[in-house]
Amino acid sequence: MHAADVALSVLLAAIIVVSLLANVLVLVCFVYNAEIRRQVPGLFVLNLTCCNLLLASSNMPLTVAGLLGHAPPPGGHVLCQLAAFLDTFLTSNSMLSMAALSIDRWVAVVFPLSYHSRMRRRDAVLALAYAWLHSLGFAVAPACLSWLDYHRPTASCTLYSPEARASSRAHFAAYTVALHALTFLLVLVVLCVTYLKVLQVARFHCKRIDVITMQTLVLLVDIHPSVRQRCLEEQRKRRQRATRKISTFIGTFVICFTPYVLTRVVELFVAVPISPYWGVLCKSLAYSKAACDPFVYSLLRHQYRQTCRDIINRFLKRRSLNTSGQRQENGKVKKPVNSGKSEISEIKPEKPDKEGKTGTGSAV
Repeated sequence: MHAADVALSVLLAAIIVVSLLANVLVLVCFVYNAEIRRQVPGLFVLNLTCCNLLLASSNMPLTVAGLLGHAPPPGGHVLCQLAAFLDTFLTSNSMLSMAALSIDRWVAVVFPLSYHSRMRRRDAVLALAYAWLHSLGFAVAPACLSWLDYHRPTASCTLYSPEARASSRAHFAAYTVALHALTFLLVLVVLCVTYLKVLQVARFHCKRIDVITMQTLVLLVDIHPSVRQRCLEEQRKRRQRATRKISTFIGTFVICFTPYVLTRVVELFVAVPISPYWGVLCKSLAYSKAACDPFVYSLLRHQYRQTCRDIINRFLKRRSLNTSGQRQENGKVKKPVNSGKSEISEIKPEKPDKEGKTGTGSAV
């Protein structure tokens, strides 16, 4: 085994660990926080998280096995076809979930007053139903046509037809191009249009806030220079924050999926074989999206961060209570038991008689 194979295996193993831990944490936050479950974007995040978890637990380990020399991976041809079916279905479904999240944010920013009437849970369920039907259609068709097999350049079970004849090769190429055009390219267009519109609205609001801030600073002539400088710095950070978020949404999608999609499309029309190291690297970048999504769409948001803090505080508090209880039980001192009974006399006041005397003595 070459050093490059070891490095790629370590990279894939790290992606698997991060993907599993981060997506499980998102699921825990979803179950723990009722407010997240009531929100419409929570359904899209849940669907995206489940797709990432299945991809990290099924396809990624098989790719590691392929890198370690088990090509095709252990389990036989049937397991490889099942993994290829899941790869096509889960990747398409996760892309469409990202598109649904971008549309939800566009509606929330552009139509804030009518958001709850435009994006209801019924609309979210319909959008997810379309994503599932879309993904199932593109995954079932190659399974019926025997276009799912082990792809050596990417060391993974995916959409591939090694024994395609010249007549069916054109159909396979047309199908592959249609798949990437109606998933990757379509989602990329939706992301660019919606998020750029969100950025435009955000910049407009930032300009309005900047005008109000500058007018206030002009009126407050006696304001300290440090306060003025702090306000101007906050304006600059506000403008950069919106641009940084939009760049993260679009940039992670482009960086993770573009090399793999372009490689698979070029492979159809170029006779030169693809380097296995380049193919596995492109596949690893596509897998890394499953590790990025929990942070991009969930864990870096204030609501999820607060939920994680609440879970940690609750766990630590319960642990501290258990620890203190054990210390109290271990620190109990056994009191000596007296052989005889302790005599405690109760003195009850007697009622005075008619002359004001008690039974024990005369009244003073």
